[in-house]
Amino acid sequence: MGTTTYEQLLCEVRPEVIETDKRYDDVSVRLAELVRKGNRRTASDTRLMKLLAVLVEDYDRRHSLPLDDSSPAEKLRHLLELSGKPATALISVFGQRSHVNEALTGKRPISVEQARKLGTLFSVKPGLFV
Repeated sequence: MGTTTYEQLLCEVRPEVIETDKRYDDVSVRLAELVRKGNRRTASDTRLMKLLAVLVEDYDRRHSLPLDDSSPAEKLRHLLELSGKPATALISVFGQRSHVNEALTGKRPISVEQARKLGTLFSVKPGLFV
């Protein structure tokens, strides 16, 4: 039995940016299998393991939330940074640039309706902001 090449492993796993919880779980299982191989891991296995670890880390970074004791403004800033969206993307939620700035600095409270819009924009529960 020959050694599986890195290219063959890539064709088998088909790595891509993780967008769903199911894909995250599938990739995490495969990553754990590779980690458990330890000294029996081939060079190709190690290359794939490193790639899968980067994909999992990226997903974790994009889906992490600030601590529960953070203010709504801190949570909003955190999600804005993680998403890579510019602050101007929030104008549709707050109506004006000055209101966006006030919400980001905590000088303007976030209404229930705005929390719903933010929940949709960032794919989180609206209660995070109230």
